[in-house]
Amino acid sequence: MPKKKNILNQFLIWKYKHISPENFLYILSILVGFLAGIGAVTLKNLTHSIFVVLDTGFIKSIHIGFYFIFPIVGLGLTLLVVKYLIRKKIGHGIPSTLYAISKREAIMHRYQMWASVLTAPLTVGFGGSVGLEGPTVATGSALGSNFARLFHLDQRSRTLLVGCAAAGAMASIFKAPIAAIVFAVEIFSLELTMISMVPLLLASISAVITSYLFLGDEILLHFEVTDNFDLQDIVFYILLGIGCSLTSIYFTKVYFWTHDFFKKIENPWYKLLLGGSLIGVIVFFIPPLFGEGFDTINSVLRGDASSILKNNIFHTEVTTIWMIVGLLIGLIVFKVIAMALTFGAGGIGGVFAPTLFIGSITGYVVAIIVNHLKIVNHTVSQSNFAMVGMAGLMAGVLHAPLTAIFLIAEITGGYDLFIPLMIVSSISFLITKKFIPHNIYASELAKKGQLMTHDKDKNVLMMMNIDKVVEKDFIKTKPNMTLGELVHKAIVKSKRNNFPVVNKDKELIGVLHMDDIRPIMFNTELYNTTIVSDLMVAPVEVIDYDKDSMEVIMDKFKISSAWNLPIIKDGRYHGFISKSRLLNAYRRKLIMASDSFS
Repeated sequence: MPKKKNILNQFLIWKYKHISPENFLYILSILVGFLAGIGAVTLKNLTHSIFVVLDTGFIKSIHIGFYFIFPIVGLGLTLLVVKYLIRKKIGHGIPSTLYAISKREAIMHRYQMWASVLTAPLTVGFGGSVGLEGPTVATGSALGSNFARLFHLDQRSRTLLVGCAAAGAMASIFKAPIAAIVFAVEIFSLELTMISMVPLLLASISAVITSYLFLGDEILLHFEVTDNFDLQDIVFYILLGIGCSLTSIYFTKVYFWTHDFFKKIENPWYKLLLGGSLIGVIVFFIPPLFGEGFDTINSVLRGDASSILKNNIFHTEVTTIWMIVGLLIGLIVFKVIAMALTFGAGGIGGVFAPTLFIGSITGYVVAIIVNHLKIVNHTVSQSNFAMVGMAGLMAGVLHAPLTAIFLIAEITGGYDLFIPLMIVSSISFLITKKFIPHNIYASELAKKGQLMTHDKDKNVLMMMNIDKVVEKDFIKTKPNMTLGELVHKAIVKSKRNNFPVVNKDKELIGVLHMDDIRPIMFNTELYNTTIVSDLMVAPVEVIDYDKDSMEVIMDKFKISSAWNLPIIKDGRYHGFISKSRLLNAYRRKLIMASDSFS
């Protein structure tokens, strides 16, 4: 180990002498893009290998019968890997990355580089109704963060490399480098400057090339624009935007309701059995919901729904248009439920693939209804509506309209659908945001005040560590202490002007101010007759370590006009925070966040 450190130190010294920080960051962004691409390829191939095993030989002959237990097996293996091999909480991919950026100075744990690689294929490969995009982004982001730490880069550079890795992962999955950059900027709230643009471009290009090297021309979504956009269809695209927003709201509400429900179940094995059994029932009766569902998406993009509806839950021939519509809406409803159950049961995956699945069907349903009703004298393109529907769901569920527009535009190989993409994405995003303020990735962080945005002042406050501003050298007093004990045991030994008053359970019950004690502290006649409870006052504000964000703490200082406020943790006294120390920490963090690479 010392020898390795010595080699690294020698390299760092050589690097400082011969490579500028900007050029070194460019080199690392290429390397991180390559590794993110490798991570994406690995995740995809492992998942595909499990699919192949489950679809060949003896297992294939009893495949339908085993649809019921495959999800339970996959979730069980995932839980065993997490509990006995990883032994740490993995968390959902993109939210954990957002948390690392906002509260951990873009530092991600080393195990996050490989945890999702082991668990996500087990969840998805055995039928978990989620995607691989989130785990792929988390894996790449962890690689970027730890490479930055290895070479002792500052927080700003570390954050940028995390964004580069995320862009690289998305670029590798969809072979859409421009959309991947937009994704990194939109989801992770990166500042798009010339300093950040070049590393993001290099990482995306590197990841795409890596994907082509290992996967060739293989793409997830097979689509080519064959029908031109017709101005007469604008009103139907507006309707599609509204439909996508309603579906997005349903998607998000079910996801969070299920999350809250399973959160109440403490035993992970109970979660597994309940969620896994329900998923098994759903995929047994509705096989298209097994796994990610890209085969279904591609069937819809070809305008052919027959292949996914022939084995329907009712085992009936689909003969009318309204039967098709009803069954497709059923796919939308139950895909959301299956996805939410997979997460609730402890599965590891992402919401990107389910979003594309549901969006494609939503667009397809709108198109076939319009064509059946013959509102116009021409036939609208079902394939175009399916593709644009995917953008609508992405804009609504992920709150990422720009990513949605550019991803679909790149996938189609042109910008023939740019106008309908903009219409549907904008409408879906605006309506959904009215009812769902934050996307699935960011909602929990937003509730805790830990969400990165494009507001620099709020981001600076968010990046501040409360532990670094807490002061604990205040002498604690008890309510039954006499004035004499207070003077001899606290005042003469303290350099502070405030004294917290705590009970036997260390709960804060009041505060003593030196200004209130000074007039009587030399009156010895009161030493035995006056006690602390007679002198203490209630604090003007109390900071809650577990609930209050830095923004809330700043507001409490502003409202109270206090210079020191006590802080409690787990209901007990934890220390004080002074306004001067808080402002100094804010100024330092603001300078750090504003400095460019030097």
